[in-house]
Parts: sequence; structure tokens; C-alpha cells
Amino acid sequence: MNKGLALLFAIVGTLLLAGISLGLSLGNLWLVIFFTLASIGFIGFGFVVKAKQRRRREEEERNSPQ
Repeated sequence: MNKGLALLFAIVGTLLLAGISLGLSLGNLWLVIFFTLASIGFIGFGFVVKAKQRRRREEEERNSPQ
């Protein structure tokens, strides 16, 4: 994963986790649930993107002439 994309995932993931703490401090259960599910989904999506990019890079290395 390139550094710009990794930084984007890190910042958005951190903001989503901060949203959980905001929901907790406000005592809003629905906000906590929303940000928790969004955080889990977004972090999982980041792992999927990273794995696809790694597989693509490995495939290109295998197919490149040596």
C-alpha cells in the first residue's frame, strides 16, 4: 500500500474511532453503534485493499521477465 493511501486509511480510521468516543461522551448509544460498525467495516476494507495490492504486486513480479 502506498504511503498516501495508508495515511488516508489511518486518518479516517482514527476519526471513526474518535467518533466512538464522542458518542460515549454524549451518552448516545446509536452514535456509538454507528461509529463502531463503520470503524470495523472501514478497517476491514483497508485490509482487503492491502491484500489485493499485495497480490497484484506479487503477480506482476512473477510475470515480469528476468
